[in-house]
Parts: sequence; structure tokens; C-alpha cells
Amino acid sequence: MKFHQDKSRANTVSAWGPGEIRVREQVIRNSVILAAEHIIHPWSGRHAETLTIADMAPALDLAPAIIVLGTGARIEFPSAEFTGDMLARRIGLEVMDTPAACRTYNILVHEGRNVVAALIIDELVTD
Repeated sequence: MKFHQDKSRANTVSAWGPGEIRVREQVIRNSVILAAEHIIHPWSGRHAETLTIADMAPALDLAPAIIVLGTGARIEFPSAEFTGDMLARRIGLEVMDTPAACRTYNILVHEGRNVVAALIIDELVTD
């Protein structure tokens, strides 16, 4: 699925498909943290319900105002403890499936917002 052609210098997701995303011309097939000027992968995030603040350290180091958490092909929610810790840090947390997170992240980046996307990329299973 192609979103749109991005002519800015910011890292945005140009396509998403089962088991991968494309950032500019780079195909990423593992969980990743994106910011306008940073791509951090592989990222240790695999399942939303088991995420810890330690898993989010690379994203937190970027001092975002909001983190868009993409939880894979289906939406899954992190623990109440994790969500509470993010709230205590005064960081907005939006949880959605990874395709929606990619779209939301792109919009926020284009608005110039201080956003980080933490995207869980489901492993592609082939028979």
C-alpha cells in the first residue's frame, strides 16, 4: 500500500505491507523507532502487552511530546503500568495498529510535531 510521495527531508513511511514498512527507499522488516531525523532498528519491541519502559528507552531518549505506538497488524494495548509511566512522564501515547500508526505518524511529522513512532512489525510467516 503506497501512502504518498514525500518530498520533505523527514523520515516518513512511504509504504506498509505484511511484515515490512518502507521509509524513503529503505525496506524495514523488523520493529523500528522512527523520528523525523532518526531511524532506530532493530528495536526490541515485539508485543504491546509486554512492553516496558526499558524497551522504550531509544524513543524516550529522543524526548518526544507524543509516541505513536503501532502494535502490528492488530491493535493490542500495553499494560496499565506502562501507560501510567508514560503519563507520569507527560508523554502522549497513541496506540493503534501499525498501518494506522504509520499514517498518523506521517501526518504529525508533516505538521512539525515532536513525534516518535514505535512500530512493531509482525514477522512475515511463509508456508
